[in-house]
This record gives sequence, structure tokens and C-alpha cells, in this order.
Amino acid sequence: MENEWVARGVLFLVMVGSGVLLCWMAQAAASGRLKRNPLAGIRIPSTMVSDEAWLAAHVRAKRPTLWAGIVSIASGVLALLPFPMPVVTVGVLVAAVVILVLVLYWARVGGKAANSVSHEDHG
Repeated sequence: MENEWVARGVLFLVMVGSGVLLCWMAQAAASGRLKRNPLAGIRIPSTMVSDEAWLAAHVRAKRPTLWAGIVSIASGVLALLPFPMPVVTVGVLVAAVVILVLVLYWARVGGKAANSVSHEDHG
């Protein structure tokens, strides 16, 4: 039983920590506080072209990024609720798939926004 609570605690910390980080990053990047960098944000060729492309991508991708963070936080909270561990495990795995879909969507819409800025600058 003690091992189960350790697992639940780890799931809680990882998922809530990741969610808080995603929410912070969405806010910071969309506001311009998080500049182009090699570690965090939408780091695809179209967003790394210029500061304007970076900002445009993150402004456009803010909502799906926030939703990914919220889903992550919710799945972490699920780990502490008195559901059987198999239910918690499936819930966290489903949340991870949803987060992955949101991140891929976020990269797609951000890339399109960055490309539109790049095309305006060059064309």
C-alpha cells in the first residue's frame, strides 16, 4: 500500500509540475518574456527565424498550450483521488495522449503563424 502512495505522489508531482510549467511557458512566450531559446517553446525552423516569428507562433499557440497544462494538472490531481490504481494509470495515460495531441496542434498552428510573419517580411 505504501508503494502505491509513492507512485501516486510521483505521478502527482510530475504531472502537476509539467502542467504548471506548460502554463507558465504559454503565458511567458505569448507575452514576449520568454525569448527564442534552445530549450523551451515551439522550436521549429519557422519559429526560430526571427523574434517576430517566435512571438507570433506563441501568441497563436497560447490557448492549446494552456489547455495542455490544465490537462496535465488535472491528471496529477487524479492521482491523489481515491480511485483504484488501474483507473489512475489509465487516466494519466489518456491525459498524456491528449497532451501530445495538443502539443502537436500547438506546433502546427504556431508554425503557420510564424510562416505568415516570415512571408510578410520576405514577400
